[in-house]
Amino acid sequence: MINYVLTCCSTADMPNNYFKIRNIPFVCFHYILDGQEYLDDLGETISFEEFYSRIAAGSMPTTSQVNVGQYIDFFDPFLKEGKDILHISFSSGLSGAYNSANIAREQLLSIYPDRKILIIDSLGASSGYGLLTDMAADMRDNGKTLEEVYNWLQKNKLNLHHWFFSTDLTHYKRGGRISAASAVVGSLLNICPLLNMNYEGKLIPRKKIHGKIQVIKEIVRMMEIHAKDGISYSGKCIISNSACYDDARKVADLVEKRFPLLNGRVMINSVGTVIGSHTGPGTVALFFLGDKRED
Repeated sequence: MINYVLTCCSTADMPNNYFKIRNIPFVCFHYILDGQEYLDDLGETISFEEFYSRIAAGSMPTTSQVNVGQYIDFFDPFLKEGKDILHISFSSGLSGAYNSANIAREQLLSIYPDRKILIIDSLGASSGYGLLTDMAADMRDNGKTLEEVYNWLQKNKLNLHHWFFSTDLTHYKRGGRISAASAVVGSLLNICPLLNMNYEGKLIPRKKIHGKIQVIKEIVRMMEIHAKDGISYSGKCIISNSACYDDARKVADLVEKRFPLLNGRVMINSVGTVIGSHTGPGTVALFFLGDKRED
């Protein structure tokens, strides 16, 4: 009998209904848009369409992570029910949420010394973090113990690849991912930066690609190079996008053509409101299981 609950943060960027079906409770980050604070509740309060439309019109949202008190409030009901917890956290390379979760863990274990609370630093973001959580849910549903799932995640989390490109450099400049000069020149020359997530869970610019058509080809080529078993990859693949579904669909179509043994169709999700506050519209992200991230 499984007596633990698998949890994560809203920044795993999977559909709200997915978490309900898979029985994965999540704790919400927050964001402030036009002076009002909202939960990052996966498009329930404000639709993704409205959110990105307001950014395109000039709104500049800010975000806040889950703090210690919020984690305590989130974890406590499960512990009261006598359940252990396996929490997969948003990347420590992008947020202090992992540290807050661990502080909450220590405080709660002093109240519930017979319970187990295991915290995993996903070193991931958006639906790549979501894909890692999905793999954990598959293991849980197949009867794996809390410790077995935890150990597998620790061993394999750096094999989860995150590749991103953007056709709008405004928010990448704002967030310091690229310089103001690079953003201006890149926009003029139609440069689309290709980024990935390194072994510390940080986003790193890797290449400057000229034009959308070429960057779509290049991001899929990265999957060909790095995916487990190459073009014979038989795992799941997820794509997330920030208000550029057509671009995401083109990547998905190319992936499905190049990788005929995929486990199902490519899932296409929206980049959520917290991560989208930093990327803005125009970002496509590709996630799959592959070789180990080294830098």
